[in-house]
Amino acid sequence: MARLSDQDFQQHFRTAKRAFHLELKDSYHVNSETEPFRKWRAGEHDDHAWRRSWQAFLRETSAECLIQRVRVVTVPHAPYTRWLLDIAGDNVKAGEDIRYLPRQLATDIDLPEEDCWLFDDEHLVLSTFPGDGRAGVFVATDDAHLLRRYATARDLVWERAIPHAEYIHSAYMNTEPIT
Repeated sequence: MARLSDQDFQQHFRTAKRAFHLELKDSYHVNSETEPFRKWRAGEHDDHAWRRSWQAFLRETSAECLIQRVRVVTVPHAPYTRWLLDIAGDNVKAGEDIRYLPRQLATDIDLPEEDCWLFDDEHLVLSTFPGDGRAGVFVATDDAHLLRRYATARDLVWERAIPHAEYIHSAYMNTEPIT
């Protein structure tokens, strides 16, 4: 396995026709999100400047590359999941197809342990969050067995996942959040 720089990671989008992101955790503790998440919890304004470069990248690459994401989530939702649901619409507008799969609907799927990006069924990049989850890294692997496992999981979760616009109006949103 090889750790990827941000540039190497982004290059996958420029050469792929499909980029699929699988997110399996209910909360992340990425440094760049600490203050925006705190503001959201406090009901304070956030100008979302910290997201603009990613959204510009989505707009640039989504014309040539189908960008998909499934978040496997626990219901009732953790506050972090609620926050992501609130801010995901901007990524959708920028060209990313984001869907949600309640964890109880995925109990029969062999979900891997790590989040991933899967590019064209050919390149697997794991999104690892060691320790406290504050410093995620991208790690490329050429393990064919692992690639097949993630591709199978992708196909199953994508088939069941609910598009963002539908999910935010679904019964899953009417549950009392975890505090």
